[in-house]
Amino acid sequence: MNSPPIRFDDGAAYEVYMGVWSQSVGDAFLRWLDPAPGWRWVDVGCGNGAFTEMLAERCAPADLQGIDPAGAQIEFARTRLPAGTPVAFHVGDAQSLPWAAARFDASVMALVIFFVPDPAMAVAEMVRVTRPGGNVSAYAWDMLGGGFPYAAMLDEMKAMGVAPPAPPSEDASRLETLRSLWQGAGLVDVETETIAVQRSFESFERYWEIAQTGPRVAARIAQMDEADRARLRDGLRRRLPVDAQGRLTYGAWANAIKGRVPG
Repeated sequence: MNSPPIRFDDGAAYEVYMGVWSQSVGDAFLRWLDPAPGWRWVDVGCGNGAFTEMLAERCAPADLQGIDPAGAQIEFARTRLPAGTPVAFHVGDAQSLPWAAARFDASVMALVIFFVPDPAMAVAEMVRVTRPGGNVSAYAWDMLGGGFPYAAMLDEMKAMGVAPPAPPSEDASRLETLRSLWQGAGLVDVETETIAVQRSFESFERYWEIAQTGPRVAARIAQMDEADRARLRDGLRRRLPVDAQGRLTYGAWANAIKGRVPG
C-alpha cells in the first residue's frame, strides 16, 4: 500500500468521535442478531471496547474476549468494564487469532472489517475459533455507498484534492462482498441487513470540532493553511445545513451479516 496506515492511538478521543454512532448501530445490530444468553464471545477488532461493553451488558456472556492490534485502544478498553466482568483484552491480529479451534459460541467484528488487509483470512479465522453451530457476524459502515458517518468530510476533502488515506479493504463493507466472504468461508444460513442510524450535534461548530479529529483526516487537516481549513469548513456547512434551532442532524448506515458454522 502507498497510503500511510490509519492508526487508532487514542481510545478516549475515538470515543468522542465515533462513540454515539457506534452505540446506535450496535444497539440495532444486537436486536437483529438476537443472541442467546450464556454464549462465549470473541470481539475481533474490538478497538476501545465500546461494542465489547455492550456484549457484556446485554448478552450475559459466559466468557468474553476482545482483540485488537492497537495497544493504546486495548489499554483504554481495559478501563471501561467494571471489575468482575468475565472479559479479557488482548493485543493481536484478526488474521491470526490466538485461540484454539471451536473455542467460542460466537465471533463478531464490529465496524472494522474494511480496516483488515485480508478480510477473507480474518473471516476464516473467526470461523476456525467458533464451534460447529456457532454464530459468525459483522457489521460495517457502507464505505463505498456513502454510509460512513463522516462521509461529507471525506467528500469535501476529495473535492479539494486533499483526499485522506482509504482503508485497505473498503470493498468489504459492501453487502455483496460480505455475503461472498461469508459463503466463501463455508458459513450457512447467511443473512444480511442494512442498519440506518442518526446523530444530532448541538451546532455545526461542535460537529466541525469533532469531525476534524478522525484518524483518517486529522493529519491532512493539520497540514492545511488557515485559508484551506476555512474552505473545508464552509463547504461542509453548505453540505450539512442546520435546523431552526441551530442543530445539525444527519444519518449514516451500516451493512450487517450473520451466518452459522456448519455441523
